[in-house]
Amino acid sequence: MARWDPGTEQRLTRAALDLFGEHGYDDVTVTQIAERAGITRRTFFRYFPDKREVLFAGSDRLPVAVAEAVLAADRGGTPLSAVLDALAQVGTELVGHIDHAAERRAVIGASPELQERERTKLAAVADAIRLALQQRDVDHGRAKLVAQTATLVFQNAFERYIDADGHDDFAACLRTVAESLRDALATGADCAPRS
Repeated sequence: MARWDPGTEQRLTRAALDLFGEHGYDDVTVTQIAERAGITRRTFFRYFPDKREVLFAGSDRLPVAVAEAVLAADRGGTPLSAVLDALAQVGTELVGHIDHAAERRAVIGASPELQERERTKLAAVADAIRLALQQRDVDHGRAKLVAQTATLVFQNAFERYIDADGHDDFAACLRTVAESLRDALATGADCAPRS
């Protein structure tokens, strides 16, 4: 086998997901993943620093991509609409590069450690949105609220996309979730406490 076989990363991912599904994340070792993929343990570490990163590889690029898209978004609309447009663009690109999303979600959902890593990733996205909005002259408090809200919409849209098994495009899932939130807020405004 070639030292830098172009299919090695995909084989490692497939092997890890299979093993995580069979035995649970905590009970799988890097050695087992490497053996299942037909490589050495040392070769595994050329692709991933640890077994967790098989599931989160490339996630460090997401906040950067989101911030860039927010900064490039149309300045004519509201901060939330600019962020949602940016997230629709980034999300559409993201789902084109993610394989095995439902399996990945199942593994993460079964592990408190991985759930915490997922929350950390989403917090980094929210922080990147907030900072980008502040660069667009949105005040800190509003930028923070918009960032947190938009990140929640993004997370729910991604869940909806996975549940649709690729039958809906990501931007449509994001629009549906955003409309549901708008409806909930409009309905909630009628019930808001009066001072």
